[in-house]
Amino acid sequence: MVLLYEGKAKRVYATESPTQVRVEFKDSATAFNGQKKAEIGGKGTVNAAVSAQLLTHLANHGLATHFVKQLDARNLLVERLTMIGLEVVVRNRVAGSLHERTGLPEGTKIDIPVVEFYFKNDALGDPLLNDDHVRLLGLASDDLLAQLRREALRINGILESFFLQRQIVLVDFKLEFGFNADGALTLGDEISPDTCRLWDAQSGERLDKDRFRRDLGGVEEAYQEVYRRVMQ
Repeated sequence: MVLLYEGKAKRVYATESPTQVRVEFKDSATAFNGQKKAEIGGKGTVNAAVSAQLLTHLANHGLATHFVKQLDARNLLVERLTMIGLEVVVRNRVAGSLHERTGLPEGTKIDIPVVEFYFKNDALGDPLLNDDHVRLLGLASDDLLAQLRREALRINGILESFFLQRQIVLVDFKLEFGFNADGALTLGDEISPDTCRLWDAQSGERLDKDRFRRDLGGVEEAYQEVYRRVMQ
């Protein structure tokens, strides 16, 4: 297997098809741009299964995703995409950096979801960009930005309902998009407790990577609880 790319949480391998790759989910966890690192038992298998389930759910609602099939406990077969150099974040409640930037209390409900764009650049710390910055860097046209925003909000509506049925509040989450071999805009990467803030709807308990970021403990248990609810 030819390793094409290794990131903080995944490895990407070539396959026999030039239009498909295999994504292996690791147990490695990082935070604060790689400054904090650890191994979380079972994280890779949880993220692979949860991503497969959620991407399938989105595809069933007419969204174009890169997911093809799950190969085993920690490997997915996906379409090979030419990725856009932006992370698209949708926020339904105030948390994390939005709390730090605005001073609004964490957990404040946002009536109209906030969509943010971040520059995918580890050396710069993945900075927040506005539309003018995106245009300056040549990362996306105005039309593509508008399309990304529409798709992100559409995904948000589908996932918010999915999670709420399982007594989970979708606080915020990150998406990445690219173009497939036919040039169609396609959702890529993963959707998991690594890329979403997920709170228990009754207790407000955090069921995501914030347990690792904030040294709250119970990280493995939180991931397993998300797995249990998503897969039911």
